[in-house]
Amino acid sequence: MPNIVVLVKQVPDTYSERKLSSADHTLDRASADAVLDEINERAVEEALLIKEAQGGEVTVLTAGPERATDAIRKALSMGADKAVHVSDESLHGADIIQTAKVLAKAVGTVEGYDLIVAGNESTDGVGGAIPAMLAELLGLPQLTHARKVEIDGTSVKVERETDTGRTFLEASLPAVISVGEKINEPRYPSFKGIMAAKKKPVTTLTIADLGIDAGEVGLGNAATSVLESAPKPPRAAGQQITDEGDGGTKIAEYLVSQKLI
Repeated sequence: MPNIVVLVKQVPDTYSERKLSSADHTLDRASADAVLDEINERAVEEALLIKEAQGGEVTVLTAGPERATDAIRKALSMGADKAVHVSDESLHGADIIQTAKVLAKAVGTVEGYDLIVAGNESTDGVGGAIPAMLAELLGLPQLTHARKVEIDGTSVKVERETDTGRTFLEASLPAVISVGEKINEPRYPSFKGIMAAKKKPVTTLTIADLGIDAGEVGLGNAATSVLESAPKPPRAAGQQITDEGDGGTKIAEYLVSQKLI
């Protein structure tokens, strides 16, 4: 019966206006509606499918501000059993390397895990590196970009799909996998699931609880920083062509000028 940890993240809704803070050029999360990242819903769904087939337990794990509790509750309402929430103001502006180190420490608080499931990349940072970094830090095999997952005793088999084709991978448990958009269709939480989620345990941790010093994380200690940012300029008006019998020629000339043909 596998014990599964699923990494989840609360992100700005892609249908909301997203912008950077004018103060420090980090993502202004308060200005947009916050949702559980869609790829994480698929990660949770895959963990639940494994649990339904083989038993076990599903723990969701996130690092984020207090409002990230909403994302946790959605994952719990889908059917996850419990959650771990790393919430600490000193993580503001943390880069991807810092985030991976925090998540690695947090995963270590989940006793006896067999499998870590993540999305292949988030819709806000779109780094796509956390699963690989986490596997490296934990000394585990990584099987990324999965469109199909199979647990067979003490091993995991994955069908990976990328732009260059399909690859079939296998590794011993414990392992880290990341899933792509074609892995499944996530379920909608039922009313019963929503009510049950309110009673499921959520462990909240600070970085001090994980043995991490505040001087190791945050914007001031990040490997990179944004020096300047500006809103995207308004779109310029397009060129209008009046067809006076030579419309096709004018369009072709325009396309040539733009090096499109």
